[in-house]
Amino acid sequence: MRAPVALLSAIFLMQAVPAFAAEYGTADEAKAMLQKAVAEVKANKEEALQKFSQGQEGFKDRDLYPFCGGPDGMFTAHPTLVGKSLRDLKDKTGKALGEEIYKTAEEGEINEVSYMWPRPGETEPVQKISYVTKVADQVCAVGYYKE
Repeated sequence: MRAPVALLSAIFLMQAVPAFAAEYGTADEAKAMLQKAVAEVKANKEEALQKFSQGQEGFKDRDLYPFCGGPDGMFTAHPTLVGKSLRDLKDKTGKALGEEIYKTAEEGEINEVSYMWPRPGETEPVQKISYVTKVADQVCAVGYYKE
């Protein structure tokens, strides 16, 4: 009777370890989500921005989600900041994060912006990198935590 218990325990542990390791999104997953977001914006901008803000159709995965800003510098897609200024956003050290995102974003290119931001539910900032690009009149990004 002990063998089945040991076997079940081993199976449970093998399943728990990958789940823990995948608690946060990776660089590759963030870049893939941004590429998917660009395709969505090109297909139908208004629907895409709505999907991003609501986390629909795979546009919310753990701590990964796309966010966008329009030509006026305001968030057009974000889980909680739509209508607020992306351009004026500063990281937890005072870095002009929003300005850097707008300066770094280029049509047809995916570039990186690094800044300090707390993980969801935490207060201590850690390094976060957002992949940024420009698509139509939108500046869009997906960020992941480096640490």
